[in-house]
Amino acid sequence: MPIKAGVVTIRDNGARGEREDLSGREAAAMLANVDIDVVKTLIVPDEIDQIKAALIDLADSEGLDLIVTTGGTGVSPRDVTPEATLAVIGREVRGMAEAMRQTSLAVTPHAMISRAVVGIRGCTLIINLPGSPKGVKENLSVVLPAVKHAVGKIKGDPSECAS
Repeated sequence: MPIKAGVVTIRDNGARGEREDLSGREAAAMLANVDIDVVKTLIVPDEIDQIKAALIDLADSEGLDLIVTTGGTGVSPRDVTPEATLAVIGREVRGMAEAMRQTSLAVTPHAMISRAVVGIRGCTLIINLPGSPKGVKENLSVVLPAVKHAVGKIKGDPSECAS
């Protein structure tokens, strides 16, 4: 079955319609390029309750297999995406977050201040990405090769992981 995904851009000025959502567009295009069906895109402000509500709705009500967020993963006072994500997931997938930081660190020392989280809510994989199109591309390209396998396992695929 095809993977159904949502992209949530977290940006105050984007939610007010003052900035074009280039990072969300980049994430959606990358997912579509690997035959992941992006069925929902949203822009929400950097407000923890609104981020949590969007993640819960997309996972529980919409039944999406994958949610990718962009923005709010740094250390600015309004960067609360990791806190919102941690509040709604049941389990973390630390290896994916670590892999993104490790790869990004080869590009910029600023990667070490990323607080991005990857985790599971029910049967939904949630991946936090940076807010820039460049950061989205660099980070999503790292985890994308494992996303379909991870989603399958989350949904109960009993096959062996080793090939």
